[in-house]
Amino acid sequence: MKMMRRAGIAVLALLLLLTGTGADVLGGKENTKELRIEEAFAGKEGTMVLKNLNNDKVYVYNKERSKERLTPESTFKVANALVGLGTAAVRDEYEVKRWDGVEREFESWNRDHSLASAMRESAIWFYQDLARTIGEKKMKNYVAKIRYGNQDISGGIDRFWLNSSLRISAAEQAAFIEKLVEEDLPFSKQNQKTVKRIMIHDEQDHFILHGKTGTRLSDMGLGWYVGFVETEKGTWVFAVNIDGTGTEARNIALEVLKERKIIKQ
Repeated sequence: MKMMRRAGIAVLALLLLLTGTGADVLGGKENTKELRIEEAFAGKEGTMVLKNLNNDKVYVYNKERSKERLTPESTFKVANALVGLGTAAVRDEYEVKRWDGVEREFESWNRDHSLASAMRESAIWFYQDLARTIGEKKMKNYVAKIRYGNQDISGGIDRFWLNSSLRISAAEQAAFIEKLVEEDLPFSKQNQKTVKRIMIHDEQDHFILHGKTGTRLSDMGLGWYVGFVETEKGTWVFAVNIDGTGTEARNIALEVLKERKIIKQ
């Protein structure tokens, strides 16, 4: 079964590379269903991709938008953490980087951070410093290896994911998260486990929610929430983006997961 899933993921990766999109190939046209959640978006443009890893059924709201590549903003921290660990640019989730004393827009950023706390607080400066330590050559190599969106890091080693050159679709985000869940990315199993652990947003008796938000801070006009939820009945991956904030995207994901009884109220 594991070998069959690996083969399926390999085919998915090839199709994503060839098409540059991926909403259909996440589950195949015959296994993709329309997700009717217009009210959750409250009149704003956006999309959601939701996949049940038990049966490979995919549910998509706004299929065309799900194929559109947008800047990943802080959701790239997931990939950045993997590359940082994989290249030993950071030793583990506990290694601390000292705050440089520069006051930034969120108070929670203005202190020392570890890989885990900077993921939780979405402290951009930590991951910018991490990217500089990784270096352009290694970063470019790994972004290509994991086939992350358009793989374009030309916007600057500490800026390319922030309203810049790197772009990825919601369908591609969901495919990337699926590979992380399966620990099928080109990193050690231990490092993939570490990143999944530091992505935990909520842990309850009946589910564990792993996710990362992202917001285009220049105008609050693009928000992401990507991740996966482990339940007693199985695992689901999701990717939401909206013409709004990451908080709005996260609220939509939670509303849909509850409405579909994937997680309990």
